Amino acid sequence: MVLGQRIRRFTQAPSLVQAKVLRRLLLQARHTEWGHRYRFDSLARAPDVVAAYQAAMPLSSYDRIADDMQRIRQGAANVLWPGHIRQFAISSGTASAGRLLPLSDEMIRRNIRFGYGAALDYLWTTRNLRVLRGRQISMPGYAGEDSQYPGTRVGEVSGFLLDVVPAQFRFLYRNVPRRIALMPHWKNKIEAVAAHALDLDIRVITTVPTWALALFQSVRERYYQRYGTSVQTIGAIWPNLQLFISGGVALRTYRRLLESIIGLPDMHFMETYGASEGFFAYQVAQEDTSMMLHLDNGIFYEFVRLEDLHSPAPDRFTVADVELGVRYVPHVTTCSGLWAYSVGDVVRFTDLRPPKVQVVGRTAEVLDRYGEKVFGEHVRKVMELACRRSGAHVADFHVTARPPSKARMSFLEWLVEFADPPQDRGQFEQDLDAILLQINRHYQIRRNAGAYGAALLTVLPSGTFTRWLEASRERVNIQAKVPRMSEDHTLADAIKAIGLGRGVE
Repeated sequence: MVLGQRIRRFTQAPSLVQAKVLRRLLLQARHTEWGHRYRFDSLARAPDVVAAYQAAMPLSSYDRIADDMQRIRQGAANVLWPGHIRQFAISSGTASAGRLLPLSDEMIRRNIRFGYGAALDYLWTTRNLRVLRGRQISMPGYAGEDSQYPGTRVGEVSGFLLDVVPAQFRFLYRNVPRRIALMPHWKNKIEAVAAHALDLDIRVITTVPTWALALFQSVRERYYQRYGTSVQTIGAIWPNLQLFISGGVALRTYRRLLESIIGLPDMHFMETYGASEGFFAYQVAQEDTSMMLHLDNGIFYEFVRLEDLHSPAPDRFTVADVELGVRYVPHVTTCSGLWAYSVGDVVRFTDLRPPKVQVVGRTAEVLDRYGEKVFGEHVRKVMELACRRSGAHVADFHVTARPPSKARMSFLEWLVEFADPPQDRGQFEQDLDAILLQINRHYQIRRNAGAYGAALLTVLPSGTFTRWLEASRERVNIQAKVPRMSEDHTLADAIKAIGLGRGVE
């Protein structure tokens, strides 16, 4: 189905498309343990399948499926989804210490089709066939045998997809050999990719923006070692680079920096929204950074208002009744056997016909211990505007709320690692505070009343956040992300201790 047909279908009948998906999932899983427990067969025959499902199936989180997941890993069949599940995806370590989610063969196939659909839609909208005349770099995560449970595999979703990509695509376009792509150690993988791809005609790069920065640095270092000449941009090495496909973290935080480092005019970017639970949305137009929700990818979507998330019985909205501009937490029912499961992201709809979203944060991204009520989307917007004003580029950052003391009121501390620092750090610090005052009424009230102190900027040396990731995890993977904010300032203390070689004063 080409993009135009898909948009018409998602525009004209989004609720019908989603109801059909839900009914199909219930029928597929009706003979599982959960199918018997919640009477999936009866729900699937209900005239209003969505209403029946929402009345019978409570919203769930990982704690609700943890025991069943352990049984499934030990070999139990027909629990959440028909048959045996042999593949398990590592969920994001941002919100947990590495949770494992079921990954069915059907979901893997649908994720592959999702990726091809996004690529074909890009070609259909841009007519940019030049991307097909060269090679592609992608850096999938690791997936391998689980030593604890022989016969099963565990890893990042992208690592599983590597095995089912058609051979002709791998031969014609994929540049990174399997032996490099599945390296478990990310620093070694990045260096190996840089060495392998240095002299190739790279047209497309697909990776997480944070890892792209590390790759670009390694490529420039390799170029200098080989040719004895320093280059300022990746475009000087790969002049035919056309497209950057992003996922994993919000692209808007890194786009200006990536554009500067690549240094090529008319560079295209495509943002995708995928997770261990499934692949959800992708950008369909260069001029619109929102992502179209894919309504027929084996996933039924429900949305709970962020402010109602912890209510005993929150309202559950579908694509038929969401509103523009409201913060929602997506819950998904999938062809891997997740049922009304919280993804943990916070999204906002920018369009309804077809449904388009922006990811604006995580459910854990809020600072409100002292009444400031600062959300993840606030700190991202502040950083974006402060960089734009100063011409600076940020490699990574983290924000925490410091408690009040005898010397000063509580305040926000911004830990920032610059790729290109501002000329006036004092002005940058003032901008962080001034911009947040403009966009956040709760913060403004407390600052104006003298109940909250001015922001503090702490500049950290290059590589600090990467060193913190390596020190805080047994293995750094594609899911490893620096939390943008935390009310528990011990995390900020640990980052500062690594960056500054000491604890907090």
